[in-house]
Amino acid sequence: MAPRAGQPGLQGLLLVAAALSQPAAPCPFQCYCFGGPKLLLRCASGAELRQPPRDVPPDARNLTIVGANLTVLRAAAFAGGDADGDGDQAAGVRLPLLSALRLTHNHIEVVEDGAFDGLPSLAALDLSHNPLRALGGGAFRGLPALRSLQLNHALVRGGPALLAALDAALAPLAELRLLGLAGNALSRLPPAALRLARLEQLDVSLNRLSGLGPDELRALERDGGLPGPRLLLADNPLRCGCAARPLLAWLRNATERVPDARRLRCATPRALLDRPLLDLDGARLRCAESGADARGEEAEAAGPELEASYVFFGLVLALIGLIFLMVLYLNRRGIQRWMRNLREACRDQMEGYHYRYEQDADPRRAPAPAAPAGSRATSPGSGL
Repeated sequence: MAPRAGQPGLQGLLLVAAALSQPAAPCPFQCYCFGGPKLLLRCASGAELRQPPRDVPPDARNLTIVGANLTVLRAAAFAGGDADGDGDQAAGVRLPLLSALRLTHNHIEVVEDGAFDGLPSLAALDLSHNPLRALGGGAFRGLPALRSLQLNHALVRGGPALLAALDAALAPLAELRLLGLAGNALSRLPPAALRLARLEQLDVSLNRLSGLGPDELRALERDGGLPGPRLLLADNPLRCGCAARPLLAWLRNATERVPDARRLRCATPRALLDRPLLDLDGARLRCAESGADARGEEAEAAGPELEASYVFFGLVLALIGLIFLMVLYLNRRGIQRWMRNLREACRDQMEGYHYRYEQDADPRRAPAPAAPAGSRATSPGSGL
């Protein structure tokens, strides 16, 4: 009878254990959950995943999709919209707690307006290494908590139209702190990025910036003495001419604003190739002649190092001359004796030549005339 009395209690324990062991939400198909959906959810299924998974747990905090084939992010892609663009938010995923979204290496070419609607807590978004060709002006709308946006190696194929759209897309991100634009072949800083009041770091390394103009440098400063954003500028083909003087002066006054300032090197002119920008003398930077280069390529006059090399070469020549004169002075007696012997040898040689000349000119030493060819000499005793 005792075992029967204990059966209800045992069944209750089993039910409680089953309830506790049951996960709050299943891991989506083609994805991997690490430490529970609240911590990290990774989806890396190659070409099979063509749209964001629709069954992501609503309490997911970190979502990573790498190596998929998303191609196009439609409006409300993470808040119920589907690949056909119907934008129905009544069904599908809704992620109010998602704070980090990484979508790198996914072949994304188009990001439509409102693609990230329904993600009010999103603080970090990474779209790096995607061949973006079109970006909606409202692509990042509805992201009031966004602090970090990474677009590294993602804007190369879009051309000027994509850069213009980027300016419009960045405008509503008032709380943005970190912006990554490395490796995008930028020839200027995006104006909208310079207007972000709370931006703390702008990464524009590995682009095509030849320098920063006075207007861009002024835009990097903040009113009221507030600190401006840090700027990463390494691996840009800087033109070290007269136009680089404002940038050089700004770097020396705010070196802490550019953590990679020591890595900034000249790409032109050829005389300054690979020279550190901070090692140059701004007063010696000059512009080339207008006819020397059609693009107005800038050059620098001979720098202090070149002048120092000329001075050193002159000192070496002077030292060699001084040593030569010292050797002559120390051997002056021997040199005098050698000169005297040489002079006497020359005199004896000249006297010998003179004596032979006089002998040859004496008429008494002239040879006797030759006998006629038909005559025959006779001896006194011949009797003829």
